[in-house]
Amino acid sequence: MKKSTILILISLLTLPVVIFAKTTARADLGRPDMEAIAKASVDDTSRFYYPRLLKSFMANDTTMTPEEFQYFYYGTLFQEDYDPYRESPNPDLLQELIPIYAKEKRTRADLEKMIDYAIQVINDNPIDLRQLTNKVYVYEQKRKYDLAKIWQYKLNHLLLVIAASGTGVDQDNAFIVVYPQHEYDFLNISKLTASSQRFEPPHFDYITVTGAKDNSPEGYYFNINEMLNQYFRKHPGELNNAEK
Repeated sequence: MKKSTILILISLLTLPVVIFAKTTARADLGRPDMEAIAKASVDDTSRFYYPRLLKSFMANDTTMTPEEFQYFYYGTLFQEDYDPYRESPNPDLLQELIPIYAKEKRTRADLEKMIDYAIQVINDNPIDLRQLTNKVYVYEQKRKYDLAKIWQYKLNHLLLVIAASGTGVDQDNAFIVVYPQHEYDFLNISKLTASSQRFEPPHFDYITVTGAKDNSPEGYYFNINEMLNQYFRKHPGELNNAEK
């Protein structure tokens, strides 16, 4: 999987240490029921039908509930176009943006390129945490504060969904994500820096971190079982190669 865009950490994000947050929303959500989510996401009579949630997510409002965010995030796994290693659109524009992301100060033209790319990516993959972060950042810089707050709300609730899936301290309580890059994005937004990664059978990634407080774990576990299930279901040839 190619490295995606640099993540811009924005001061207005209200959940910088979401891993450690013990909020009511996190407690109420708990770990996702993948079987229930898989059924509801493709059932057009369900309030959690994925296309219905997608329409709500893309709208400029804040009407979705924490439970709807949970079904929306994990419902991504069960869509026909899901691929955990999907490439971002418009690689040429991405190359133009790499030096822009590295700047300390950005021009109006820089911001226009950033928002253009963020919108393209989110239209292709609505739960791209990096470009959701960049979208909020640009709206704030352009003083479109109402839009910034709306998309901050959406991003924060996706982060809460991941935080609610576990504690990450061991395999039994591993966080659950739907894209590999979300492991790094989730930690980075929580003001931790991933320093190394290893796969632990049967289906766990372990990410070591720097920047943790005293008595905090040296790393966090992520459960990628369903991610792998969906990938190999669509790429059975690679499963056969992996088993040899």
